[in-house]
Amino acid sequence: MARLKFGAFLAPHHPIGEHPMLQFRRDLDLVEQLDALGYDEFWCGEHHSSGWEMIASPEMFLAAAGERTKRIRLGTGVVSLPYHHPFNVAQRMVQLDHMTGGRAIFGSGPGALASDAHTLGIDPMTQRDRQDEAIGVIRRLFNGERTARSDWFTMNDAALQLLPLQEEMPFVVASQISPSGMTLAGKYGIGIISLGSMTTQGLMSLQQQWQFAEDAARKHGTTVNRADWRVLLTWHVAETREQARREAGAGLMRWHNEYNVGTLQRPGLTAFTSPDEAVDKTAFVEGAASVIGTPDDLVKMIKNVMQVSGGVGAVIGFVHDWANPENTRRSWDLVARYVVPEINGYIDGLRKSQKFVIENRAIFERAGQAVMAKIMENEKAAEALKVTGPGRVAIPAVNAPDLQKEAAKR
Repeated sequence: MARLKFGAFLAPHHPIGEHPMLQFRRDLDLVEQLDALGYDEFWCGEHHSSGWEMIASPEMFLAAAGERTKRIRLGTGVVSLPYHHPFNVAQRMVQLDHMTGGRAIFGSGPGALASDAHTLGIDPMTQRDRQDEAIGVIRRLFNGERTARSDWFTMNDAALQLLPLQEEMPFVVASQISPSGMTLAGKYGIGIISLGSMTTQGLMSLQQQWQFAEDAARKHGTTVNRADWRVLLTWHVAETREQARREAGAGLMRWHNEYNVGTLQRPGLTAFTSPDEAVDKTAFVEGAASVIGTPDDLVKMIKNVMQVSGGVGAVIGFVHDWANPENTRRSWDLVARYVVPEINGYIDGLRKSQKFVIENRAIFERAGQAVMAKIMENEKAAEALKVTGPGRVAIPAVNAPDLQKEAAKR
């Protein structure tokens, strides 16, 4: 089975109050850390309102991140296509691809915040159709074709003067609970990043969501690949569950109460009354879609997601400020050190090697016999053996034979 990729998704969701300049810098520090830890992908979004989400241009942010990193792939998560002229989006993505050495991933969506569409005077009823049309136009532009006008934008015999550095830049669409994102992915045969999986309802509907993509692919004569399917999850891990709870509780409560309930006023949500309640109702209820615990808890969660979904290509962690910056960075470090290798089997061979040595100790007793044979060939060495004890042998003790045991045999 192909290894599972790991990445991070920065909306961002930053509490209001901190200097924005320092938040941007800290976010760039995180990308640099993730690159050093071997994460595969980093995504950041586009928002223009709400206060908490203050990256207006993912392309600008990712261009800066590209200068700090070497190998991690950089995805727009997402460019809200109805907000932009498709030609300008194509131009910016091509430039980003060249500036990052061919590491750009083009992620798009219809626009997540109703307040953004209101600000720009866009009818929400048109957003998904415009995303669909814009994807088709941008794909043609990336192929070097010339294209023309629509009822909401105009291009006169337009063609890109510079094409992407990659032979084929990955296209990815965002998907929530509705079938529109998955259907769009199936229509064009492109990748998906499932954002709705951060809720219990979204997590349990993943298999059905994939069916939407396959149905649309059959209808349009394309194919979709689970390797191009990314699922978003939330976590904060520490060495113990108690520590993770202490680190994340207050920030989780603030994020939920001030942003989801107080700002977005999401239907059906009520404020938490304490950090413990926030943790319990987020991570310790039946079907929880978040992990606040240990690396082992996250391993269990990811294995469950793979089973429920039928298999995905990447797990993307949602970046948040539940914990302070130091503990947040520590959480991402623990995931790289313990969760990624456990999921992908990187340490299976080491465990098998250790087990073989333990279970076949008798085979290796011959090493002690070989050492003893050489000692006994030398009269002085044989005499010295009488006073040779543990710690006096000039080879690592783990590799040394039991000389006293061998001497007793003789």
